Formats: sequence, structure tokens, C-alpha cells
Amino acid sequence: MNVHNHSQPAAGSTLRDEVRSLVVGLGVPSGRLDGGGHAARSPITGETLAELALASADETNAAVGRAAAAFREWRLVPAPQRGELVRLLGQELREHKTQLGRLVSVEAGKIVSEGLGEVQEMIDICDFAVGLSRQLYGLTIATERPEHRMMETWHPLGVVAIVSAFNFPVAVWSWNAALALVCGNACVWKPSEKTPLTALATQGLFERALARYRENGGRAPDGLSELVIGGREAGEALVDDRRVALVSATGSTRMGREVGPRVAARFGRSLLELGGNNAAIVAPTADLDLTLRGVAFAAMGTAGQRCTTLRRLFVHESVYDRLVPRLVGAYGSVAIGNPLTEGTLVGPLIDEAAFEAMDRALEAAKAAGGRVLAGGERVAVEGCENGVYVRPALVEMPEPSGLVREETFAPILYVLRYSDLDEAIALQNDVPQGLSSSIFTNDLREAETFLSVRGSDCGIANVNIGPSGAEIGGAFGGEKETGGGRESGSDAWRAYMRRATNTVNYGRTLPLAQGVTFDVG
Repeated sequence: MNVHNHSQPAAGSTLRDEVRSLVVGLGVPSGRLDGGGHAARSPITGETLAELALASADETNAAVGRAAAAFREWRLVPAPQRGELVRLLGQELREHKTQLGRLVSVEAGKIVSEGLGEVQEMIDICDFAVGLSRQLYGLTIATERPEHRMMETWHPLGVVAIVSAFNFPVAVWSWNAALALVCGNACVWKPSEKTPLTALATQGLFERALARYRENGGRAPDGLSELVIGGREAGEALVDDRRVALVSATGSTRMGREVGPRVAARFGRSLLELGGNNAAIVAPTADLDLTLRGVAFAAMGTAGQRCTTLRRLFVHESVYDRLVPRLVGAYGSVAIGNPLTEGTLVGPLIDEAAFEAMDRALEAAKAAGGRVLAGGERVAVEGCENGVYVRPALVEMPEPSGLVREETFAPILYVLRYSDLDEAIALQNDVPQGLSSSIFTNDLREAETFLSVRGSDCGIANVNIGPSGAEIGGAFGGEKETGGGRESGSDAWRAYMRRATNTVNYGRTLPLAQGVTFDVG
């Protein structure tokens, strides 16, 4: 395999010191960072940043117990007052956006703007949730019985377990926690073992917001937001605990196949955000300049490690030879390196295992008749020799083989020709996953067909923008093996509450529904 050398400023031998200073500055006691057996590493340099202790099943159970006790008190606090706590959390995030964003970049390997953008997403969902705290609407329902009123009301659900992944180490927590808190729930968070420091820092900011809330006269119990730094043992304890009303889990489809049935076996609720083998269609009328930018970000941003990363591209045969060579040029010239360095667009993969999966997929693509048009090779970055840097790969495939239908969580974009829109939509939908999708077209009929019932079968369907980079105002999630869950905006809040249908008789008679009579004298 070829190795290309790119001269980049080194991350420096003080990265560990910088991170520890950041974490302590965000409210984490320094004693939490030493003495444990779990190494928290930066994918930028591969160096160890801290040594953390992992929670056992017993410690996880104790955290759930504290959260359950907190829920019993918090549910009684009026929703707009609960919203005030989330407003203060958003304020803490605003005040410390630079520091937390930097930590996200160091621990998850994101470029600076993406690290800051992730914190902005947290701020945005806090703003959304504050407004939502005065809008947890029920319905008044027409009733067939005179002098009766029928309505539905929404009540807090209970303890919400949040299991998050490394690629959005703090934003996904906020999508869940901000809504869960205003809905009257308590939370227990198990972050990815690959990104525990951002979780500790976020919990530190939450505790500052909680202290300010109490100083201002707010009533909030201890245990409202519990953090469990743990591995599989801790995750299984959360999944199996009957006190946990909702398990919101983000990760692989394999993980979801384990979590979903186990939660269902105890009649709990699960909210699953799983794999996404996302596609885009480039139609004959597409603006190719806009398409190039949209595809490049969607396929190469976050080093191809987003749930919504573009992984399959169907290009109409009439524009294929104009677009694909430009993509080859973009793939060959995109700046790869230390994500903390200005100008870098693609940082490291999270670890060596991610590259090994990518390499296996590329070899399988070649065996299936594919041709690597650009990328796929390791890139040496000065000062970051133990990081895993790779040039994103653009692969021309003769047909959507079994390999193309599988998600590889790495920067590989498979490109294929198509001749008919119905054919392209069928190919896009012919995968087990159903998270995000897009079409680039200036034809109104094509755009509307793509968004219609005979179009994309994904939870997200876009026009003239790529499948990644969702805003918090819309519900985020997908269909099929993506899990069916919805987080963030729109009416996703309903997942964190329970519905009650109420009938009130304010008359002096007792008419029964459906004309039933039951006279007892």
C-alpha cells in the first residue's frame, strides 16, 4: 500500500496536558482522570490523554437508582421551570463553546469547525427545548356523549438511558437529554468508551447549570443527570433494568439487534438510531458545481464517520463523465491532516480497526469488478505518526453488489451510473438501512417524485443538498434497519413522555359509548 507524506504541524507533546487543563476547566475534578484501567486516547496522535475507571454493573445500577429517585421529584416541577434548567445549560454551553469544541476535536478527531459545530448543535437543541417546555400539547377530542369532555394529556415517562457513539460524542446526548429533562425525566448517560472525556466535561457543565438553577430558587434533585463511564457490562445493565423506561441507543445495526429485543422483553421502550448506508442521485438537470460541493462534504466530512455520510452515488449517464472526473480531482486534492490545523478538511479515523474495515471493503470492491478512482491509501502526517489518516476513496462500481449494500463506517463513496429515475430510486432503496438520502436536480417533477410515497424510503430525504448535516428543528432518524427512532426536533419529544386519554363527565347522567345500556335499578 502506498503511503503519501504530508507535512503538517505536529499536535505536540503537550496535547495530554492541554486536554487535562480543558477538562478540569470545564468542571471535572482532576482525580477523575487518573488511576483507572481504561485509556482515553486522541485519534489525532494516538496518545493517551487520561486513565479512567470503568463503572461496574453494580455502580450502573446505583446510578439508575439515583436517577429513579430524582425522577419522582422532577416530574412534579412545572415544565416551564424544568425548561429554565435547560436554558441555563445552554448558557453554560455558549460560554464554554470554544473549550468544549476543542475537546471534541481532540478526542473525536474532528476538524475545528466541526468540533465547534457540534457544540452549537447542543446550544440549538437547548433553545428548542426551552420553547418546547411551554408547548407539550395534548388534544381536546370530540366525544359522542353529552356533557362529557375527552382529551389527551402527556406525562413524564421515567428514567431515560442514553447510549451514545463516538462520532457525535456530545450532540446526541443533548438531543436526548434536553428533551427528556423538559419532559420531566431523569437521565443516565453511557457515552462511547472511545470518547469519555467529552462526556465528563459535558456533565461538568450540566452540574454548573444545575447549581445556578438552585441558586436562583429552582427545585432540582440530585441524580437528575447521571454519567456512567463504562463498557459492555454497564450498557447491558442499563438495557436490562426495569427502572429504565426508555433506552435511546445510537450505534451499529448489530448493537440495535441486541438492544431492541432485550428492552422489548421487559416491555420497555427503545429509541434506536443505527446504521445508514446513505445515497444521493445526480439527475441530468443537476447544478454540477453545487453537486460537487454537496457530495464532497457529505462523503468526506468527519472522515466519512457520520451516520449520515454519503456512501452511494447514482449519477445519470448523461452527466457522469462531467461530474466524476471533477470528483476525482476533489478527492485527490482535499486537505488531510491534523484536524487542529487551519485548512485541514479531513482528520483521522477513530482507530486502526476503522482503517482495517475500510481496507477490506476496498479489496472486496476490486474483487467485485470495482475500480478505485481515487484515494484509499494511508497518509503520513508529521507529528501524528500514531494517528490513522487515510485519503477518502472514490470507487466506481459496475453494479450495486452485495458489498455496496453494506455500510462500511469509513470514507468510501461508491459511484454508479443510471439511466432512469425510477431505476435510481429503486437502487437507492434496495438496502437494509433507511436513514438519509438526497437528489440533485432542477426538475420539479423529479424532486417531488423523490419526496413522494414512490420515492425515497428514508427518514430523511433532501433536494439539492447532501444527506448529512441535519438541523435540530427536524426529527432525526430513519427506517428499516436504521431502527425507526426519532430524536431532536419536530414532535420527537413524544418518545420521552407517556400519553393518557381522559374522559370527564360533568353532567348528572351516565350515557355509555356505542349506545350500550346497563341499568342496575
